Amino acid sequence: QVQLVESGGGLVQAGGSLRLSCAASGRIFSINAMGWYRQAPGKQRELVATITSGHNTNYADSVKGRFTISRDNAKNTVYLQMNSLKLEDTGVYFCNLDGRAYGGAYAARDYWGQGTQVTVSS
Repeated sequence: QVQLVESGGGLVQAGGSLRLSCAASGRIFSINAMGWYRQAPGKQRELVATITSGHNTNYADSVKGRFTISRDNAKNTVYLQMNSLKLEDTGVYFCNLDGRAYGGAYAARDYWGQGTQVTVSS
C-alpha cells in the first residue's frame, strides 16, 4: 500500500502565502513523478504542478510565477509553495504520486492523497 498524507492547507487572505506538503509512505518501489492537483466546486480536477524524479517541473499557466513545486526524493515528499494567492486558487488540493509499489504491477500507476482544503478569502 502506498499512502499520501497532505498537510499545510488552510485559510489565507488574497495575496498571502501557503505551503503544502505531501509525504508518501508504504511499500514504494519507485516514483516517476509527484504533483499537485486541485478541484474547485463545480469544476473538474486540474493539474497544478508536477515534478519528476529528475526535478523537472511543470506548472499550470494559471499558477506560473506564483507557485513553486519542490521535492525531497530521499523523504518521498513533495511541497507546493503558493504565493500571491488569489480567490480562484480556492479548492481542494490533492497530492499525486506516479509510481510503483513493491509487489505491484510492472506498469506505474497513480496514487492519490485525500485532499486538503485551501481557501483564499478577500
